[in-house]
Amino acid sequence: MNSDPPIPPEDKRQSAHAAMVMRGVQRLMRAHRLESLVEMPLNNGRRADVIGLGGDGRFHIVEVKSSIADFRTDKKWHEYRDYCDHFSFATHADVPLEIFPEECGLIVADKFGAEILRPPSEHVLNAARRKAMLIAFGQQAASRLHLLYDPTRDPLG
Repeated sequence: MNSDPPIPPEDKRQSAHAAMVMRGVQRLMRAHRLESLVEMPLNNGRRADVIGLGGDGRFHIVEVKSSIADFRTDKKWHEYRDYCDHFSFATHADVPLEIFPEECGLIVADKFGAEILRPPSEHVLNAARRKAMLIAFGQQAASRLHLLYDPTRDPLG
């Protein structure tokens, strides 16, 4: 029996820069004792680039911006705040940091890790939204794990 863990398929939705930043952000979250998912669907129809969950039940959403154009064309980032306790932007070293709003956290990342340049402010989720998010996070994580071990499973069963 092969004891190697399954390897998730490469996600082709992001640019190489965005994927690199996501990896660094996930490593930073792990260092801060947060478990994370990428591209998690939210109930408002958006997808969180990276969402982290702490042992205290608090959610951290990080919106990845891989270029100036990526940031300037994105008008939806305000819609993520209703789904987290902390919101930050993350980018890489080639993007000028002054384009990002002061009221949001700011992270610079590469594929090896990340650094928090500006911590996010806190806006506490209400109890009903937190419960819904905890259930959604757990279901999404379990579904992804199952797909790693059984990629041909019946989607209805």
